[in-house]
Amino acid sequence: MTRPVVVLTALDLEYNAVRERLTKVEPHVHPMGTRFERGTVTGGSCEIVLGLVGKGNHPSAVIAERAMTEFDPEAVIFAGVAGALWPSVGLGDVVVATHVYAYHGGTSESDAFRTRPRVWEIPHACDQLARHLERERGWAQGLAGGVPEVRFGPIAAGEVVLDSASSPEATRIRDHYNDALAVEMESAGVAQAAHLNRSLPAVVVRGISDRADGTKVHTDGENWQPRAAANAAAFALALAQELGAQYGSSPRRPRKKAGDASMSGSVRNVAKGNAHVGFQAHTVHHATVYGGPGGAGGETFHEQLADLRASLRKFHEAGDVDAVTYRAAEQELDAAADVPPADDEARSRATTALRKLRGLLLDWTDLATRVTGIMSALRDLS
Repeated sequence: MTRPVVVLTALDLEYNAVRERLTKVEPHVHPMGTRFERGTVTGGSCEIVLGLVGKGNHPSAVIAERAMTEFDPEAVIFAGVAGALWPSVGLGDVVVATHVYAYHGGTSESDAFRTRPRVWEIPHACDQLARHLERERGWAQGLAGGVPEVRFGPIAAGEVVLDSASSPEATRIRDHYNDALAVEMESAGVAQAAHLNRSLPAVVVRGISDRADGTKVHTDGENWQPRAAANAAAFALALAQELGAQYGSSPRRPRKKAGDASMSGSVRNVAKGNAHVGFQAHTVHHATVYGGPGGAGGETFHEQLADLRASLRKFHEAGDVDAVTYRAAEQELDAAADVPPADDEARSRATTALRKLRGLLLDWTDLATRVTGIMSALRDLS
């Protein structure tokens, strides 16, 4: 099976606009309780994972990270509504973000506010696909009101709902981000999460539902929100289809189905008689497990330490473990190896070093799990 495309939304009406275009929808509940739905684009073959993040950049970053880790997607698309920042951007238009500005960043000094922006740019391949899709114009079939205008330009993402043309927020955007076409509250969080996930392709697609100028109550009363959300959903899913067709051949990592007992978030081992539990883990990917007095294949405590040191070096040389972590981990390995575990005091010092080492390596599951096995072997030495 191939990898899906994750589509995230902030509002229920945005979520529903996407869901209405999916078929074969099934729930998928994350161990922490977040509810996603998996389905297929109606009339297409691309698998979509749909999620609701709520309002704001902070929750959007958390849920985006959760979706990226859970589903290992090919790309993530954030779809929904936004406010226009220029009169030329019409209600119902679709804006595809070429850049996402996190415009609230800065430093407050005695004489002025100095902006310190964060900016994330759309991946080149995604930008090219989106522009090709706009030229073809077939993406808008079935939309009320004909084919909306698709615009490409920056989007400003802040922490407040902007509904004024003269407020400090509006002035800040106008002074420092005056090429932005639209403003909203979530895409900076999604863009940041994608950047931290090995620069996973992320695209922001927004339908214009108001003008961010104090007239939002009127445009909402004219039902521009659902119309704009429908336009954004149509373009986002058409783009997901294109992404799936062009990049969807990479294999998906195995994952558990919703309702699987191993997804419950708890692991329970029961030892009876002379049996004992060496260690337990919720989910371990690509790990070699070491445990017991002889380790794997009868290895001694010090042999396991030497094997771990060699693996750590390989991870570092491949660029997977940074230099600072590598040096600190080497120090703890030296501390554990230099203490002969012949008495309780020496064993305690070695255990402390291994605990520190495991804490350093928590982001590398294989290495951290092996430290746990080595600790078990140390405890069993007499």
